[in-house]
Amino acid sequence: MPKSATASALRLIEPPPGVAPAPAHPSAAGLAAAAYRSDAITALDDARKLRQRQETLARVAAPALGMLVFVALWYAVSLQGAIPGPVKTWSAAKEVFGHPFYDNGPNDQGIAWKIGASLGRVGMGFGLAALVGIPLGFMIGRFTFLRRMAEPVIGLLRPVSPLAWLPIGLLVFKGAHPAAIWTIFISSIWPMIINTAVGVQRVPADYLNVARVLSLSEWKVFTKILFPAVLPYMLTGVRLSMGVAWLVIVAAEMLTGGVGLGFWVWDEWNNLKVENIIIAIFVIGMIGLALEHVLLMLAKRWQYE
Repeated sequence: MPKSATASALRLIEPPPGVAPAPAHPSAAGLAAAAYRSDAITALDDARKLRQRQETLARVAAPALGMLVFVALWYAVSLQGAIPGPVKTWSAAKEVFGHPFYDNGPNDQGIAWKIGASLGRVGMGFGLAALVGIPLGFMIGRFTFLRRMAEPVIGLLRPVSPLAWLPIGLLVFKGAHPAAIWTIFISSIWPMIINTAVGVQRVPADYLNVARVLSLSEWKVFTKILFPAVLPYMLTGVRLSMGVAWLVIVAAEMLTGGVGLGFWVWDEWNNLKVENIIIAIFVIGMIGLALEHVLLMLAKRWQYE
């Protein structure tokens, strides 16, 4: 073939300028490797999905199994006749929650009013404890002389049983309602003071030294250095204090009377309605659990903001 004809044929085979050449055909080894990688990725993805399904099932099944075991033990104990069983308690619960807002006088009200009264007392006592305890914890943790002054007082008063404060409240405030709030206040203030003070003490000294070099005011030291660093400790103290406050209100209401879950437990004991006492126990536990979860969500939100 003449050289000119060969060159023309080559030009026909070559792609025109600006057009990428066609890819070469993949070899059998390349196809096998690609298929192997695809199968491996698919297997890993299937294993991950299976693991997620198993974890989800475990999160649901474990609590359900725990409750089933609890109800079975409760039923076994009720067969001895000591306490009402699940069926009888459930029937009583439908009656109690069937009319939660009835009001036939101070000593005969629905479950909603009892819950509201207890939550109101807890809110007032706990709120006062937070207003006093958190700033006091910051001051105790910030100033060494004040901390040394407060340590023996806190060490002396903190172990006192909450109910020991109730007669003092009755004597000073001359009423059952303020006495119950006082008992919640004095019992729930200690975790907030102690945890906040510990958080302040654990702030790195370098931070405070830099603030001293920059001549920052005490307010800026508090807002820019102390508060962000102490927030996790403070929120832990708030959670502990809420648990203490909710425990104390039931015992305080048993002794002071009036509308509330604690007095309801004592009143049903006097009426020998043990199934209503069990209902009250479940209500108290569920409300305490709900308060704990609310505080946990708020704590996570504040920490990530």
